[in-house]
Amino acid sequence: MGHAVRYDGRAKPLVHPAIERWRAEGRLVTICPEMSAGMPVPRPPAEIAGAATGEEVLAGTARVVELTGGDVTAEFLQAAENAVALARQTGCRYALLIDGSPSCGSDFIYDGSFSGRKQAGNGVTAAALKAAGIEVFSDREIERLVELVSE
Repeated sequence: MGHAVRYDGRAKPLVHPAIERWRAEGRLVTICPEMSAGMPVPRPPAEIAGAATGEEVLAGTARVVELTGGDVTAEFLQAAENAVALARQTGCRYALLIDGSPSCGSDFIYDGSFSGRKQAGNGVTAAALKAAGIEVFSDREIERLVELVSE
């Protein structure tokens, strides 16, 4: 949504006429899952270790680690729980998430090697939202979401 919440302290705004319309209509509910769990900005980059996915983190068989070696699995699980709680609280049926992060990635995430290699998969929050019945869309799928919402 243009807020500087990325791990590197930068913003990654998604500019689209539908976003502006939904904002004006008061239809948007925004959250940075990591910040909702108390993670700072900036923070060390994190990836899901071992080419695992958010579903595996939720199942307890994978973890999220920082480039520095710190284990931030608990924070990412709390972040996902917060996002699901907010979605339920507000009656949210759709989530539009920026792809690539170990939290919000829904088409791709990084493979845990901190080498920039991408793999198909969900981040922890995306996986949790999907498990809760929320339809998740990546920033590259906004046109699909626009069509769905306008039906």
